[in-house]
This record gives sequence, C-alpha cells and structure tokens, in this order.
Amino acid sequence: MQLAINIAVLAAIYALIACGYVLIYRVSRVLNLAHGELMMLSAYLLLTTASLFSKNPLIAIAAAIFLSLCVGVLVYLFLMRRMTGEMVLAAVLTTVALGVLLRGLVVLVWSAQQQNPAQALGWVNYSIPVFGGRISAAGAALIITTALVYAGLFLFLRFSRYGIRMRAAGQNPLLAAQRGISLHAIYALAWGLSTLTGALAGILISLDSGLDSTMVLIGLKAFPAALVGGLDSLVGALIGSLIIAAAEVLMIYYVDALLSDVVPFLVLILMLVVRPWGLFGTREELDRV
Repeated sequence: MQLAINIAVLAAIYALIACGYVLIYRVSRVLNLAHGELMMLSAYLLLTTASLFSKNPLIAIAAAIFLSLCVGVLVYLFLMRRMTGEMVLAAVLTTVALGVLLRGLVVLVWSAQQQNPAQALGWVNYSIPVFGGRISAAGAALIITTALVYAGLFLFLRFSRYGIRMRAAGQNPLLAAQRGISLHAIYALAWGLSTLTGALAGILISLDSGLDSTMVLIGLKAFPAALVGGLDSLVGALIGSLIIAAAEVLMIYYVDALLSDVVPFLVLILMLVVRPWGLFGTREELDRV
C-alpha cells in the first residue's frame, strides 16, 4: 500500500506541473522550458509572503499564488508577446533564457541554501495513516489539489467563455482572431493559468520537503510526463504522469534510487520512438525528415 501511495503522490506532483506545459502548448504551440523555474520562483515567493504574514498562513499562501499568477501574465506581456508571429524556435529559446535568468535571480535574492517555508508559516506536516500506509499532510493536499485543478480546467475549457476562446485560439488562431477573439489576451491568460498551476505544485512541494534551487529538476522531470501523454491533452498529462511516477518509484524500490532521475527521460525516449505525438496527443504533419 505504501508503494501505491508514493506513486499517487509523485503522479500528482507531475500532473500538476505537466498541465502547465499543456496549457501553453495547447493554446500557442510554444514549449515553455522555463516552467520549472517559474514554479520554483513561486515557492520562493511563498517564503517572502510567509515572513510578511507569519501569523496568517492562508493569507501568505493566497498572496504567493496571486503573485505567481501576476508573474505569468507579466512574462507574456513583457517578453513572450514580442515572440508572437516569430519562429517557434525563437520563442522556445526565449523561455530557455528566461529560465536561466530566473535561476540566477533566485540565488541572488534568496541564496542557494535550503529553506523551510513550513517552519515560517507554522505548518506541521503530519503523517496520516491510510490503509496500512502513511501519507504526509502536504502529500494528501497535493493529490486533492491536483484533482480539483484538473476538474476545474476541464469545466473551464469546456463551458466558460474564455475557455472556449482558448480552445479556438489553439485550433485556428487566424480564424479566432478574425472572429474577434483577442489572441494576446488569451495567450496572457494561458501563461497566467500555467504559472498558477505550477505555483500550486511548487508551494505544496516546499511545504512537504523544503525548498532549494534543485526544485527545477522536478519541473524538468514533469516535462516527459506531458510529452508521453501528449502535449495538447490534459487527459494525456494525467496518464503520462502516472506512467512516469510508477516507473520512477518502482525503480527506487526494486533497482537503485540513484537511477530515479534517469527513468522519466528513458520512458520519454521509448515513447518518442514508438509514438512521437504521445498517447493522447494530436498527430501533426512533419515539416521535414
């Protein structure tokens, strides 16, 4: 049972991060390779808000989430908006540069030392017994949050006005613009929501296991989960995260924990050989061979 619990928690982490990759790619066909750094920045923002609202942990967490949403929108407005209409490669390389800058900024402002936002907030990460196994309070919160986020995204994209506009912009941006949809507003919303979901993951991870600059690696390992499931499919992100998490935890339990960081990329390579567009992704025409 403990094995299943560990897989569920890790799958929830990867799924919560992977949906951020999917949101941006689905709407604008851009790979945001700075997603892990934006997630890490959100966790450090919690560290700052925790010092400001030390007696009100819920306010501190809400403030960090709101600031993260604003960061995502601002990244699009002041940086990625200039990439609209340019080569996709230029936009991807811009996110790589953004990630490097954010890593340097985090070290410069908060240092590279291990930090503990839970201590600043007075959070006690209780261990909860579950069917013969145990799960931390933050781990349980991760699973619940992931379920709520995916349910909310499915409802938002299917029934809300802006969700339908996001789907339209992703399917045919030129036609969407001709029908009066503001593409820049939709892209800014996608970046904001993507950063918001990453922020939820980063905040809960930091409350569970502390915070340092190596959190970027978790964001990087969630990228194969999104690719395995299909970069334009939220269902695929869920399934891909479960596959990656199961493979990684089984490797830790039965082979060698030192190889755990390799497993997501090994699964990714196997998937790219067999089905390059992922399990639930949309097959696209190749520009060249």
